Amino acid sequence: MRFLLVGLFVFFNGAVYGQTATSVIDSFRIYSDIKVTVDRSADFSSYSKTIITFFALPNGNTTAQTMGKKMLPGDDWHFDIQHIAAQTKFIRQQVNVNFIVIYLENDYKSWPSWKQKHTDFRKLIPHIVDSLAKVYGNRKSEIYLNGHSGGGSFIFGYLAGVGQVPKQVKRISFLDSNYGYDSTYYPILNNWLKNVKGAALNLFAYNDSVALYNGKPVVSATGGTWYRGHLLLKNLQADYSFSKMNTDSLTIYKSSDSKVQFYFKQNLDRGIYHTQQVELNGFIHSVLCGTKRDSKDYIYYGKRAYADLID
Repeated sequence: MRFLLVGLFVFFNGAVYGQTATSVIDSFRIYSDIKVTVDRSADFSSYSKTIITFFALPNGNTTAQTMGKKMLPGDDWHFDIQHIAAQTKFIRQQVNVNFIVIYLENDYKSWPSWKQKHTDFRKLIPHIVDSLAKVYGNRKSEIYLNGHSGGGSFIFGYLAGVGQVPKQVKRISFLDSNYGYDSTYYPILNNWLKNVKGAALNLFAYNDSVALYNGKPVVSATGGTWYRGHLLLKNLQADYSFSKMNTDSLTIYKSSDSKVQFYFKQNLDRGIYHTQQVELNGFIHSVLCGTKRDSKDYIYYGKRAYADLID
C-alpha cells in the first residue's frame, strides 16, 4: 500500500489524516461521490459526552472553503464567509463535551443535485448518518443535523428517509437552508419534538423574497427560506405557544420551553444576507441557543466572536 506524507497530512488509499494543535482531521470518500471530513478534538475523551454534528455543505462550496482560513491577497472570497472550523473551536471552549463536526460534501457541490442523481437517497442519507455516528461516537452520543444553503436538502432527505427521527438526534438546525420545506415534513418534526427528550429545532432565514441581484429577484415569492420558514412557524404555532421579540434587524420567535427558536432577518434594502447569517456567529448560535451557554461571550449577528481562532 502506498501513502504520501505532506506536512501533517497523510494520504492513504484515498483518505486524509491530519492533526493541528486542537483538532484531528480525517477525510475520506464514500459512495464514490461524497467527501467526508471529520473534525475531532485532539483531547477527545471516551468518558465525556459526545456530540456529533453533521454539517451538510452549501451549494457551490468546498469543505476547505466552508471550514475557512485567514485570508491572504488573491484568496477566493469563499474562504471568508462561514468559518465553521473557527466557530467549532469557539464552541469547544464553551462546552465540556466531545464536539465533533462531520462535513459532508458531494462532487456536484449541491445536495439537491446529488439527490436527483441518487433516487434511493431516502435509504442512503440515513445510512450515512447512522454509519458515521457509530464510527465516531458511542451509544451515549447525540446527533445534531446542521447545514447551510443547499445543505438543508440533506436534512430533508434524512427526514424523508427515517420517517420517525431517532431519539439520538437531539438538534436540527437550518442555517438559511430550509428551501425544501413543505407541510408534509411537519408531522415528522412535530412527533420528534414531542417525543424525544432534549429535542431542539432552530431556523435562521432572511427576507430573500424581496432580495435583488443585479436588479432581479433572487428567489420566487414562495421559494425562499423566508416564506418557507414562516410556513413552518405557522405549522408549529398550531401546537406550540411562541413569544416574539424584535431587535434592530431581527424578529425572533421562541417557544415557551425554548426548544424551538426562529431568527428572521429583516431586509429593508433588498440586499443579500445569505452567508452573513452563518458568518456572524450563526453556527455557534445554532448549537448553543436554548442552552446554558446561549449568547455567552458572543452575540448572534454581532461581530465575529471566533476571530482569533481562525487558522
